Amino acid sequence: MNKPDCPLCLADGGAVLWRDAACRVVLADEPDYPGFLRVILNTHAKEMTDLPPIEQAAVMRVVFAAEAVLREVMQPDKINLASLGNVVPHLHWHVIPRFADDPHFPNPVWGQKSAHGKRHAVPQAEALRAQLAQSLTRRLAPAPETESPSRKAAQ
Repeated sequence: MNKPDCPLCLADGGAVLWRDAACRVVLADEPDYPGFLRVILNTHAKEMTDLPPIEQAAVMRVVFAAEAVLREVMQPDKINLASLGNVVPHLHWHVIPRFADDPHFPNPVWGQKSAHGKRHAVPQAEALRAQLAQSLTRRLAPAPETESPSRKAAQ
């Protein structure tokens, strides 16, 4: 079910790097945080506990894959995972690569900027996007035992 007034039901929420029937991974438009990913449920739900356990596990598999890809491609000092939804109450996870020299470190990206306020050097935007998309596709290739019955039937 989708809600007609929900921005994440109406639009992708960023540049889509990977998608399946359950969710999508998008590269957020966050200039101070290159590599900032969101894992967004394709149907409208507010909370993880609104989902059946098998769907919860499927979403978390994608969140963990997004984290692993960021670590592989960008080698951040830390990864932040957050599922807030206070502004947009549609289930989505923020997967954020953090660097000791980023504008807010060690504060949350939504908190007060730190004194150094630099921007970490990363690959050019298009190269980063391509690397992340390729790594996500490789990591999230469906294993036969984890494919949903509806996906198998569609093939």
